[in-house]
Amino acid sequence: MHSFIDLDKTFRGQPRELGVLLSRIDTARGREGLFEDQRPELLRHLAEHARIASITASNAIEGVVVDEDRAERIAAGAGGYRNRNEREFAGYRDAMDLLMGAEVREPLSVPFVLHIHRLLFAHSDGEGGRLKTDENLIVSFEHGYREVVFTPPPPKEAEFQLVELLARYEAAKQEGRTHPLLLIGALALDFLAIHPVADGNGRLARLLTAHELLAQGYGVARYVSVEQRIYESKNTYYDTLYRSQRNWHEGEHDVWPWIGYLLATLDAAYRDFEARVAESQPSGSKQDRVRDHILHQAPARFRRRDIERALPDVSVATIRLVLNELRESGVIRAEGSGAGASWQRRQPHRPA
Repeated sequence: MHSFIDLDKTFRGQPRELGVLLSRIDTARGREGLFEDQRPELLRHLAEHARIASITASNAIEGVVVDEDRAERIAAGAGGYRNRNEREFAGYRDAMDLLMGAEVREPLSVPFVLHIHRLLFAHSDGEGGRLKTDENLIVSFEHGYREVVFTPPPPKEAEFQLVELLARYEAAKQEGRTHPLLLIGALALDFLAIHPVADGNGRLARLLTAHELLAQGYGVARYVSVEQRIYESKNTYYDTLYRSQRNWHEGEHDVWPWIGYLLATLDAAYRDFEARVAESQPSGSKQDRVRDHILHQAPARFRRRDIERALPDVSVATIRLVLNELRESGVIRAEGSGAGASWQRRQPHRPA
């Protein structure tokens, strides 16, 4: 909430390099429509891969880890969950599918936020959809001991502050004086500072961020996993959050470390998105493209899923065909079986 009380004060002194990032992101956003018109099938494949990667990564950030093969099965809708991690994975799947599939973007409100939270825990303990009733401190064990790094508002203040945050955020969007990405960054920062629910605050904040990115026309959240990039840089993710939450209660906090991190993450996601579109431009047969990627671009050890993600417009059947061909010729060898098998090149190959 405190970031939205005085927007002029909050966003004063924007670092110059962030203006460059905003411009670059907006330029990339403007090219999305072209890709959607020209390569709809490719974008569908990208969205399928990003969906699984986002569900997996956002849960993994919070220590909720599911075996890779099981993750694919659950993401595809399979039931029969074996443990709590798989049930929470399924809950995130349901919440993400609701947000990604929405034809109309619903304005943020407490009932809407709690509905998403209810979905997160619908398959586990059923405790979703409620605001916190006990204090929930934000702690770190980075130095080998339990350290309180931030104290959110007490439960008796959480509802009021969440109502105020969402109302002020929606009002700031309507006013239109502040760049929407800055507002989305401040929204996530304040939401995590309030920590309004007992469990799942981080996952809920990332879902709401994706919802708002799509609402503002930043479709990269659908085609590239922003959550995966956060997971891969989670130390920086936590560090910038903590730095921007200092003095938050007094309204004297500095939003720029966190917003700078978020913008850099989105910029990298857009660059990745455009690189994947460029790589998928037709050039030779699909088998030739798979063969070239395995021999000259993939790491020495890889999985079939890595090839699928790199070449989203190529069918799994074609990738399997080339893998088997290269294995029979002795160029690569398999360790394990099925979708979870890893592959390794036997000898280095250089482009002709």
